[in-house]
Amino acid sequence: MPKLRTAATIAIAGLLLGTGHARAAGPETVAGPSKEPACFVPWAEQTKFFRYPAKKGPYRIALANGFIGNTWRIQMIKTAKAYAEQPTVKADLKEFKVVSTGEDIAAQIAAVNNFIDSGYDAVVIDAQNPTAFKSVVKRANAAGVVLVAFDNTLDGDEAINVNVDQKGLGEYWGRWLVKNVPNGGSILEVRGVAGTSVDTDRHNGIQEVLKASGKPFQTVEVVGKWDDGTAQKVAADAIAVHKHFDGMTAQGGSTGMVRAFMDAHQPFVPAGAETENGFRKLCAAHAGDGLKCASGGTGPAQVAVAVKTAIAALKGEIVPQSVKLPLAHVEDPGFKDGENFFAQQTDNFFVGNSFPTCGINFTAQEIMGQSEANQ
Repeated sequence: MPKLRTAATIAIAGLLLGTGHARAAGPETVAGPSKEPACFVPWAEQTKFFRYPAKKGPYRIALANGFIGNTWRIQMIKTAKAYAEQPTVKADLKEFKVVSTGEDIAAQIAAVNNFIDSGYDAVVIDAQNPTAFKSVVKRANAAGVVLVAFDNTLDGDEAINVNVDQKGLGEYWGRWLVKNVPNGGSILEVRGVAGTSVDTDRHNGIQEVLKASGKPFQTVEVVGKWDDGTAQKVAADAIAVHKHFDGMTAQGGSTGMVRAFMDAHQPFVPAGAETENGFRKLCAAHAGDGLKCASGGTGPAQVAVAVKTAIAALKGEIVPQSVKLPLAHVEDPGFKDGENFFAQQTDNFFVGNSFPTCGINFTAQEIMGQSEANQ
């Protein structure tokens, strides 16, 4: 791939696009539904539908990831590669390129621009910032490149977004805490990666539900970056300072959060958190010790839906501009080994890697046999 362009070059390109030197064509807006309405579910009734000019395959598709330093992102990269190796998908792919650029937004923008300049047919992106890619979207549309954002999506309606209701997930955890801490109290909130849309949406969902309850909740926020090790450290620091919490919630790094309470010999408190296998194992093992849990989220397999969406768009099929994925959750006392957690599997594994309505279902072995390295 050509050398990444500098931030200055990117800025100049963005200015040129904004002043009319290149006009974004974009997809055609058409009437729905899509060819696979059970999979490509529009986000809302007013969601518009796109149709791109059909291209002859096989296709060159790139995955431009940002942050890579946690289990979810690593598993997501491995899942993308596993999906690309499935025979029916592989037949549509001439090349599947994966790049992770870290937390540097300019580097991620440069990577996407390079894929556009290098003639890739589609770019799938887990965006480091929802508002920073406006000029990139215009460049992609002008070049006829299908751009699909998932997980951390993009503001605006000129590119395709694939996601769960992240704010709704925060609201779900918030409702669990209100139900199980009925008199209010002190809540430990372990947040994700600062500046991302997922972190902001989940946080807002939690906080709005707690405030709307009318109960005297106070929240102590720490930044766990959706990572078990980081979450365990910052949760331990919070426990050392504040001594007592009445409830806890984590956007990710849920296993580490609970282990911080165990290491500090703190009594278990109600927890609303993500779908890590380790978290669910602890919830099942300590249900009789006061650890009441709600585990909700969507596995990293949503990247497979994003790639599937990109391929459908490249074939000229109608797809929603914003695709809504289902949310998987389980609550105490419903944790069952072999069904919604796996006692023999590693803690560092997100449960819920199937979207049956999209024909997507992965085993742990398929995913973990892949590498998270750039390729």
